[in-house]
Amino acid sequence: MTPPLIDGKSFASGIRSRVASGVLALSARGITPGLAVVLVGEDPASAVYVRNKGVQTREVGMNSYEHKLEATTSQADLLALIARLNRDSDVHGILVQLPLPGHIDSDAVLNAIDPAKDVDGFHVINAGRLATGQKAMVPCTPLGCLMMLRDRLGDLSGLDALVIGRSNIVGKPMAQLLLAEGCTVTIAHSRSRNLPDLARRADILVAAVGRPEMVQGDWIKPGATVIDVGINRIERDGKPRLVGDVDFAAAAAVAGAITPVPGGVGPMTIACLLANTLTACCRANGLPEPEGLTA
Repeated sequence: MTPPLIDGKSFASGIRSRVASGVLALSARGITPGLAVVLVGEDPASAVYVRNKGVQTREVGMNSYEHKLEATTSQADLLALIARLNRDSDVHGILVQLPLPGHIDSDAVLNAIDPAKDVDGFHVINAGRLATGQKAMVPCTPLGCLMMLRDRLGDLSGLDALVIGRSNIVGKPMAQLLLAEGCTVTIAHSRSRNLPDLARRADILVAAVGRPEMVQGDWIKPGATVIDVGINRIERDGKPRLVGDVDFAAAAAVAGAITPVPGGVGPMTIACLLANTLTACCRANGLPEPEGLTA
């Protein structure tokens, strides 16, 4: 019997609807949230992603400011643009699309963004605030995962959670969010010993390691909730396919609930970016934060 799918596409649509309602409420006060997205170079995948962000930003009623720079843009010029956006009161969120060209120091660029406008949640100050339980801008993908877990399970306190992956973008912040919810959290990765045994104890398993179908069905604790963050392009039967970090068919036979790939975590990322921009705008104007859209 197939377990309930956690439909990220539908969930993200609900998030966008709530963001749009929040934007409408702000507009009655003469305030419009603004999101600035910076793209350096012509990476095709990044260009598509940035275009989708712009469309969805405008659909919820926000202002979208898109800055497309040549691949040869100097780090100094990029930092100067960020400084201008930091000073611009119409811009409440700033996102620099990664990856950046090799001659630019990504950490220097990300840490130049005003932490209050860092809607990607990558600034070292936001990472530190999250780790110490303070109010922070939270990275979009783990925030989306947390929202789906809360919706599916309600109170997460006391549950055993395994996060497979230790990246600054997903693994580490995901673990911090689960700790804050009262979970007992283990962080594992591709080099962890006895990984299947660790997985079999987990009530919540978040896979974010970037290896196609690495997590096998017999790793899953019966009834566990599985969140598959991985998006891997493979070829199967002579055709290109997108698969996650979890062997979906095998895991679905055991899990209590599972996210599909595609259509699970992926759609939540831009929805949570919009939620973060709304939150940043409310904070900048001393207004209450939107309910249910923050960690």
